[in-house]
Amino acid sequence: MFPTARAKAVTQHATSDARWVRLVERVKSDKDQAAFAALFAHFAPRVKAFLMKSGADAALAEECAQEVMVTLWNKAHLFDPERASVATWVFTIARNRRIDALRKQRRPEPEELTWGPEHEPEQSETIALQQESEQLGRALAALPENQRMLIERAYFGDLSHSEIAAETGLPLGTIKSRIRLALDRLRHEMK
Repeated sequence: MFPTARAKAVTQHATSDARWVRLVERVKSDKDQAAFAALFAHFAPRVKAFLMKSGADAALAEECAQEVMVTLWNKAHLFDPERASVATWVFTIARNRRIDALRKQRRPEPEELTWGPEHEPEQSETIALQQESEQLGRALAALPENQRMLIERAYFGDLSHSEIAAETGLPLGTIKSRIRLALDRLRHEMK
């Protein structure tokens, strides 16, 4: 029996996930620059596209993408493949960087002060953001595989619904309904 396009796509996705985990492990254990270069080449443009789709201009998206990749390099030891895929982890970092950038833009620039402590975000804000990110990671991990795969490709990758349909062999309507169901589940979990 010949494998279906869907089975091939799921196998490719799992193989790809395992590859990213191995690369992050090499960055974590050996500070492997070649592994980081491969991660950077794949994720940096996707992070930039994700940020631009969420409303950031090109310069801010580029800056945030660079910060995300620096965080990946410096905090690879914090990645836990049991909690999330590499893509989920990277795009959660990107989301947090985007929130930080928005806060910075909305905060009025204080007059030049030569003394006093620097403004630190409220601990409650930091904890709330961290908890929300962890909750989102758990909610994504709890999605059925067929929905999580589509969410990751649509929102964490730079694939349109049509591109996902071409890649997976699934009908466009099926993709849209699974994504809608997944988003409904995520909204429910995030309440």
